[in-house]
Amino acid sequence: MMSEKKSKDSSSYSMSNKKLTFVEHLEELRSRIIKSVAFIILTSLILYTLKDKMIAFMTRPVGSLVFIAPTEAFVSSIKIALFAGLYASSPFIFYQIWQFISAGLEKKEGRHVFFFGLFSFFFFLIGSLFGYFLIVPIGMKFLLGFTSSFLYPMISMAKYISFVMMLSLAFGAVFQLPIVILFLTKIGIVTPKFLAEKRKYAIVIIFIAGALFTPPDVITQCLMAIPLIFLYELSIFLSRLVRK
Repeated sequence: MMSEKKSKDSSSYSMSNKKLTFVEHLEELRSRIIKSVAFIILTSLILYTLKDKMIAFMTRPVGSLVFIAPTEAFVSSIKIALFAGLYASSPFIFYQIWQFISAGLEKKEGRHVFFFGLFSFFFFLIGSLFGYFLIVPIGMKFLLGFTSSFLYPMISMAKYISFVMMLSLAFGAVFQLPIVILFLTKIGIVTPKFLAEKRKYAIVIIFIAGALFTPPDVITQCLMAIPLIFLYELSIFLSRLVRK
């Protein structure tokens, strides 16, 4: 009887201990989220003091913008500062995510996750910069080419900022394709042969994704689809290297 009672007490203690560990895990997650958000806000506040320079830099492809609503310029300036703050804080955020995840991984697993995360981070930055420095100017040059004697552009600041942000984030996201394919190859879900055989279907899906993630015009959709097709071919090549 005493043995049974002792066993129950031990089981109860074990469950309590597990619950406490889980709560502590959530507390750590909460702490790291708060640190990341605080860092983004602080960085954004600092960068807000440079808003005029950032706006001048972002508006180079169009020259000048207008604002329609009284609050539009102010709200757009805050959006730019937050956007820049998020990018500037990304190494700190990556570090916080890594510190949280690595605690529950073995050394070998941790190494794999670290390198996948690091490459994912850099591919996102490269994709975003590619979208901003190459695709935005090309897209704007084409779209503004429809100006005529009775058509002239009056681009709203809010609309333009949203256009630039959406393209930058979209290209950052699509540049994750090689990382996703490498991961799926590593765990045995896809093979280089499968990827090569399904190429034509992948191209159709890529153009559909281009339509979903970009502003609704054919040129920006194609500008997203072309590098994505290149990334798909790169993914097949990397997948073959991983399989060897």
